Amino acid sequence: MTKNEPCRCPWLDTSKPDYVKYHDEEWGVPVYDDQKLFEYLTLESAQAGLSWYTILKRREGYRKAFANFDVNIVAQYDDAKFEELLLNKDIIRNRLKINAAINNAQRFIEIQKEFGSFSEYMWGFVNHKTIVNEISTPEDYQATSPESDAFCKDLKKRGFKFVGSTICYAHMQACGMVNDHSLSCYKRSQIISEFHQQKA
Repeated sequence: MTKNEPCRCPWLDTSKPDYVKYHDEEWGVPVYDDQKLFEYLTLESAQAGLSWYTILKRREGYRKAFANFDVNIVAQYDDAKFEELLLNKDIIRNRLKINAAINNAQRFIEIQKEFGSFSEYMWGFVNHKTIVNEISTPEDYQATSPESDAFCKDLKKRGFKFVGSTICYAHMQACGMVNDHSLSCYKRSQIISEFHQQKA
């Protein structure tokens, strides 16, 4: 960190500009847009067993492969499209994960029909208000929570795949259901001041 650089979360590799951009502009910022939420959920599911940066580097590839995360288009992907995706070097070519993305798009739409939006459904697991944690050291980060356990259990009951509690918690961190920016990170207070009254 240079003298003029703001203090950021301890997990962030600041030598990677794209990673810094993701941390500064997206991670932990509350998201209520269903298309963006489908993108996050798809990318988090693809991450299973891998590092987030591995997926972040392929994000544009995923956007092209999955119709800019238009859930209605992805839900209609057929066997031919599935086989095409298996040959796509710009994404993780894992048969189960690709199948999960298409399946999850279909289940996502079912939730939209039931709740009006996926956002309304998802934010209900935190009572429509961001959980703000106090993170001082890397050891303070948790991999799951009671809320992610409940979220995961319900998603699985609805037929979603690759949505374990750890994946759900990572999704909650990314889309601002949880504010896990460290106490020393400049984004923590910024997000609190900008969004704490929203969805109250």
